[in-house]
Amino acid sequence: MASIIKRGDSYQVKIRIKGHPAESTSFSRKTDATNYAKQRETEIRQGKHLKEAVSKRYTFAQMIDRYLKVGFTDKPKSFNKQRNQLERWKAELGQYSLFDVTATRITEVKERLLNEPLKNGKKRAPATVVRYMAALSPVYRMAVNEWEWLEKSPLDKVKRPKESNGVVRFLSTDERHRLLDKAKSHPHPNMYVLIVLAISTGMRQGEILGLKREDLFLSDGYALLHETKNNESRRVPITGFALDVLKNFCKVVRMDTPYIFADKTTSKPVFNYRAWEDVLKLAEVENFRFHDLRHTCASYLAMNGASLAEIAEVLGHKTLNMVKRYAHLSDSHTSSVVASMNDKIFAGN
Repeated sequence: MASIIKRGDSYQVKIRIKGHPAESTSFSRKTDATNYAKQRETEIRQGKHLKEAVSKRYTFAQMIDRYLKVGFTDKPKSFNKQRNQLERWKAELGQYSLFDVTATRITEVKERLLNEPLKNGKKRAPATVVRYMAALSPVYRMAVNEWEWLEKSPLDKVKRPKESNGVVRFLSTDERHRLLDKAKSHPHPNMYVLIVLAISTGMRQGEILGLKREDLFLSDGYALLHETKNNESRRVPITGFALDVLKNFCKVVRMDTPYIFADKTTSKPVFNYRAWEDVLKLAEVENFRFHDLRHTCASYLAMNGASLAEIAEVLGHKTLNMVKRYAHLSDSHTSSVVASMNDKIFAGN
């Protein structure tokens, strides 16, 4: 049972329960000592002390290593990126026992991730830090639920950085003309086709680069994506100008690789960031990423009357949450639809 002894200006709590090691700790207030004694005695009797002992036996590094060996099997595509994120967590907290990795320590690492300068002089976006925390979440979940190394995850107490929707960056008409013109005349053999496909279909960079001959059904005007971000296959329409460009590009393909956009020095697709940056500079397009071509496609769809559900279907999103950022671009179309309806039903009144 628990006892409280006054020693000078403090109150010492002693807990002795048969079959368990004695515990002792001090508080400056008797109220705190009393509350702790009741809570701790209850925890011991419920057996929580056993998991606490286990959490002191294993280190944070051991948890990460075990997860990388046996726990990361369901998403092989994202393995490398999330492994790097977990290695960063391991470098920061690996020396501590799991018992000593508190929400406070995790928060300190989170703040470093947010504030440290990168090679380009910028800081990580809050969304990126959220991904770091998301990579750690299943590790703790497995340690708690399957391995029983912990009673609960300290990560649950740490607030995620707020992700900003920001301003959707898409190409203006002039920017689009300049970008396509400079890409077409650029010596890189694939850049023009990659840009055309990204703008016209909204496919991600990795989805385009991963296209194989067997994925293209050009006579029917579509490509079939087998490996997507949400791990579901997706049929992507390719029509009009983009279809003509791709058909012309595929007239001469390498037969030593199944990939349409394989690098000339390898048999696998590699995105040439130097060529991309060169084209942007020549076209005088600033503050623009290749992924913004996907935003460009979605924005053009919205401005041409597509509903959010239709945009989500084209981009391969399961919910509308990811496409709500384009809602304001379709406001004028919505207004015109309402105006047209009113003109028809109230005609002659």
